[in-house]
Amino acid sequence: MKSIKVYHYDAFSKEPNQGNPAGVVLNGDELTDAEMQEIAFRVGFNETAFPVKSDVADLRIRFFTPGHEMNLCGHATMASVYALKSKGLLGDKTKLTIETNAGILPIKIKTPVDSEILITMKQASPQFKEFTGSKEDLANSIGLKESDLHANLPILYGSTGIWTLLIPIKQLDTFKKMEPKNKQFPEILKEMPKSSIHPFCLETYDSHADMHARHFSSPYSGTIEDAVTGTASGIMGAFYAKYINNNFKDPLNLIVEQGHEIEKDGRVMVKVTKNEDKYDIEITGNAVYVKEFDVFLEN
Repeated sequence: MKSIKVYHYDAFSKEPNQGNPAGVVLNGDELTDAEMQEIAFRVGFNETAFPVKSDVADLRIRFFTPGHEMNLCGHATMASVYALKSKGLLGDKTKLTIETNAGILPIKIKTPVDSEILITMKQASPQFKEFTGSKEDLANSIGLKESDLHANLPILYGSTGIWTLLIPIKQLDTFKKMEPKNKQFPEILKEMPKSSIHPFCLETYDSHADMHARHFSSPYSGTIEDAVTGTASGIMGAFYAKYINNNFKDPLNLIVEQGHEIEKDGRVMVKVTKNEDKYDIEITGNAVYVKEFDVFLEN
């Protein structure tokens, strides 16, 4: 048997067992693709990350759900960079580049006076595509009625590296009623059957937050719900800038809260900057070490 050390970090939180759990495996260069997938399946988190060597950036990170490899994952990036920095594997670097399947992304690391490590990740340029399916079926697939959807804001697929369907919701209290029927998603999301679903609203529990959200996984990923979602928070920032407040003073700084309904409360800071006719998106978050454990693979 081959023993693999997995480090469990919770991203977008300073409190262990809050925020979004990610597995980080630091000896990824010694593993095959099939072994990485098997480890992610056995770990069972929404994502497990494998930092490996890169020929074009400071490092490469590969991201696996229990079901398949992902192009990018915000919370597992936070966890990986936090792990590498806190273990002294990045030295005194405060800027680095990360190769992902969604492109090469710049990372900034700040360590303020209280020694908390804050990680800022620039995301890919935001893209939007129209959802033309049934709003009634879409609402039903997350346990809601069409009347719960926000009447004046569009339902759009959005991406800053990974596609998700952004669904504006009228009221915060609706989020507790949501029950995803993930297996129905591909049939409803005809334009992008592998997309996840990301309902959000402008009412929040925390008076300092600007938006509240939940994130329901594609059934192909092998998971049901993501606790606090970095990539989706980034595209929410672009949606806010384009459809909710397009006269904002540059830059626009937002706080997204997520995870309350599944007792995984976390925060993502999103910065939107105008760049000619498009937006630059950065997310900032932190992470906390929880524990380490071993996964055993057959040789």
